[in-house]
Amino acid sequence: MTQADEYGGTLAGASILVIDDEPGMRNFLTKILGPRVKRVEEAASPREASQRLDDAHFDLVILDNIMPGGTGLDWVTEQRRKGFFADTILITAYADLETAIAALRAGVSDFVLKPFRANQILGAVARTLDRKYLRRDNALLRRELLGEVDRGKLLGTSPALGAVREMLARLAPMPTPVLFTGASGTGKELAARHLHQLSDRADKPFVAVNCAAMAPERIAAELFGVVEADNRLKPGLLLLADGGTLFLDEIAQMPDQLQAAWLRVLEDKKVRPVGAEREIPLNLRFLFATNADLDRAMETGRFRRDLYHRINVVKIEMPALSDRSEDIVELASSFMARFSRMLGMPALELDEETLLKLRRYDWPGNVRELKNMIERSVILGEFPEDFAGSGSVTGARALEDLDLVIQRHILHVLDNCDGNRAEAARRLGVSRKTIDRKMAVWGP
Repeated sequence: MTQADEYGGTLAGASILVIDDEPGMRNFLTKILGPRVKRVEEAASPREASQRLDDAHFDLVILDNIMPGGTGLDWVTEQRRKGFFADTILITAYADLETAIAALRAGVSDFVLKPFRANQILGAVARTLDRKYLRRDNALLRRELLGEVDRGKLLGTSPALGAVREMLARLAPMPTPVLFTGASGTGKELAARHLHQLSDRADKPFVAVNCAAMAPERIAAELFGVVEADNRLKPGLLLLADGGTLFLDEIAQMPDQLQAAWLRVLEDKKVRPVGAEREIPLNLRFLFATNADLDRAMETGRFRRDLYHRINVVKIEMPALSDRSEDIVELASSFMARFSRMLGMPALELDEETLLKLRRYDWPGNVRELKNMIERSVILGEFPEDFAGSGSVTGARALEDLDLVIQRHILHVLDNCDGNRAEAARRLGVSRKTIDRKMAVWGP
């Protein structure tokens, strides 16, 4: 349990490595930080610290500058070349300009002068982590702004979606990889985000990657990171997502060379940035999605069997919208409110005729097709002819009136039965006379 104080929110999830040859200083820093952070480890020498970095990832390193066997700054410089991602705080008794310049060149985030009090080191740690998380959040936010990110909710009360929700709740506390399958537009990414929000990683990043949208020549650097010309590590999406969830969509279109690299990441839980010597340990949950037939892709050699068996631990098939048609009305109402608010344009009335037409349509493009149609209608100020209605019942009554709900459901079932009233009555569990009576009231 972390200690609650003014630093708690920033420090609570951090992992820190303390490097100092003096046992007293290591004990002092560990005692201060231990109750406030997720994990703190210590190393008595640069060599021991290098071994620690090979075994685990740290958000922050607190480093003494003057140690036997070399300075802390020399060690940081060497580690940057090998692939070193953690921010660094240098503790030193010498505050000369030369040391400060060398620290900046080495990429040190902050330094604290000896002797120092507990609140001084805690303040430096909090500032450094704040900057680190801000850089990460800005990088992920810029990426989301450039892409199409749907942060909507997993809406619907149909049995088909209820089964998906139940499975997501069961999987949430586990680190198990999950493979989401289903046709395009069925909400695979929304389901993955829902799983992330249910997990103990909910306060950490959720990073979605579309394998089909990344340039082949840049995909390794974007995912794994790259050591740039100044020996600084530009983190990839795996490192930016550390502690959270990485969602890989359209995995069937992953290039061959990346499939082999990805298999190693999943097996070793480590990543080697392009140009780095060191593999960096990862703390990630992996989720995958595809609308392709992976069995067919394996038969034709386009997808590795060993990778398939790695990712296919638990598979969740997302239902088509036609298989959860009970949710169409709720989805349409939600999309209408969302796009009216987002676009600053008046919402269109969803009367009983329009809702009936929405319910009876097959929606081959699934939820995405419905969402796009509603957005286009808000922009144009009218529904397409196929969905336009001139009914008199609107608002909550049109959505919730029991007679209208029954009408939409019965007519939808009749459509699925090609108008066969006897078969529709059997599926609905009512008599044929009930169907005939209802249809006489509603008309042809």
